[in-house]
Amino acid sequence: MRSTLQRTLCSDLSTAEPGTTVRLEGWVHRRRELAALTFLVLRDRSGLAQVVVRSGEVPPEETTVEVVGTATANAQAPGGVEVTDPVITALTEPAATPPVELWRPTLSAGLPTMLDHAPVTWRHPVQRARWELAAASVRGFRATLDAAGFTEVQTPKFVESATESGANVFAVDYFGRPAYLAQSPQFYKQQLVGVFERVYEVGPVFRAEPHDTVRHLAEYVSLDVELGFIRDHRDVLRVLRDVVAGMVAGIHEHAADAVERTGAQVPVVPEEIPVVHFRDALAMVGAPADEPDLAPEHERALGAWALEEHGSDFLAVEGYPMAKRPFYTHPWSRDGAGAPPRPPGHAGWSNSFDLLFRGLELVTGGQRLHTPSSYDAAIRARGEDPAAYAAYLQAFRHGMPPHGGFAIGLERWTARLTGVANIREVTLFPRDLHRLTP
Repeated sequence: MRSTLQRTLCSDLSTAEPGTTVRLEGWVHRRRELAALTFLVLRDRSGLAQVVVRSGEVPPEETTVEVVGTATANAQAPGGVEVTDPVITALTEPAATPPVELWRPTLSAGLPTMLDHAPVTWRHPVQRARWELAAASVRGFRATLDAAGFTEVQTPKFVESATESGANVFAVDYFGRPAYLAQSPQFYKQQLVGVFERVYEVGPVFRAEPHDTVRHLAEYVSLDVELGFIRDHRDVLRVLRDVVAGMVAGIHEHAADAVERTGAQVPVVPEEIPVVHFRDALAMVGAPADEPDLAPEHERALGAWALEEHGSDFLAVEGYPMAKRPFYTHPWSRDGAGAPPRPPGHAGWSNSFDLLFRGLELVTGGQRLHTPSSYDAAIRARGEDPAAYAAYLQAFRHGMPPHGGFAIGLERWTARLTGVANIREVTLFPRDLHRLTP
């Protein structure tokens, strides 16, 4: 029979009065058997605790147990307190040997082994800490936007048409009708600006892109923001700066221990993120003036420049060619900004930006079109009929403010924080070209 004593978390054991009876619950993290006794290391969501067993069997590692014993001061134990004279009760059948040795300080298993056994390998304290960083970042994201008057929304993941490109969507059978998994909440978050002015969403997005790289996934968590009554994309960038600073604050407040366990390099967000125009960025990296986008090596070079010249882990590149942006992107309109000449071979610059974080694209954002006539022209320029977008466009016919927004890829953010080589290392259950389980 389990004890009715209130549970003590491993992290709170250090505050227990020596000599008092405590009850812990968790997993058998490690057993160290000596001649006269066994040291049991217990693990729960908060950390580790040491239990001294002088007689009786200790269940296998990863078995869930209840431990009732005496809190005893010991400077060598985690937190300076251990549990002695324990009564150990198994809460499940003896656990099978895990695929990796979870008690070791670091995991040496290859990535396929880690992913194949993710429900178990995520139990490792360092591995788990990676997602704790992500979760704390989301808390900071939400707190910052809530304080700025944003409303959290949830939008459909089954959609009637592709948001950005018909070639990169997952088609599904929706009660006999064709439908798609949403590439982003873009259309809906724009429409909801007409309701709430400022909205955000945390949710999955789906990209059927045949990328088999260390930075791409077929499903990932997107942190989406959209806000109305802006002047141009620089207003959006200012909100983004505050959001990233809030995510950093969330990490410091809620996941300081995870930072220590992972060795994460948490950035300092500058008061103003440095900005370069796309045209100048091409010149800085020695790329041809008619390049329509930045290659990964260009992003890395620009990231190194921002760090050297501005001491910043962040750099915003604005004014991407309209030809490389979605049809709802607003063309360049910066008053007094010395609008550069039209890009070679392209329709013009855009009021959009990418935010690079340590030399990797983390965020895409910008100003959107907001008048019915501009949408009519943009859609017809694509060779399409605006009638196909009737459900989307109805909001614009009934008055929409100038607006814009951005989206942050949570897994990319976490991968950059922790310095892992592959985004799958910080994704709970990754989905890509080859993986649909676990």
